[in-house]
Amino acid sequence: VSDRLQPRACRRDWSRALLSALRYYRSLGITVRRLLTDNGSCYRSRRFRRLCERLGITHKRTRPRTPRTNGKAERFIQTALREWAYARSYRNSSQRAPELPRWTHYYNWHRQHAGIDYQCPINTLRINMNNLLALHT
Repeated sequence: VSDRLQPRACRRDWSRALLSALRYYRSLGITVRRLLTDNGSCYRSRRFRRLCERLGITHKRTRPRTPRTNGKAERFIQTALREWAYARSYRNSSQRAPELPRWTHYYNWHRQHAGIDYQCPINTLRINMNNLLALHT
């Protein structure tokens, strides 16, 4: 999960956000081969399809009106709303937004997830733990 993928972005921004997320994962030694998205217009665009093809990423979209195929994303959104967006009072969205990268780091690096045997997601990726750049970016 990346905080570089922002909601409500226009098509051009989604391409930039994807490239930013890929750079981040590459800095951790992670190669993205597949991408699962919903059926938003930005993901159906020719521009996004060509970008994925150029990057060698297999892009799949969830099946419309089939919550089971979109369950992980929906669960993440529910968790983000509960643990980040509404966990405390913010005066406005501008005050809330800077907390997203911190919460995303916590979610990926420190929060235990029942679905993966109470491990943190980062532990399942087998990153070399001697990689200081990866561990402290």
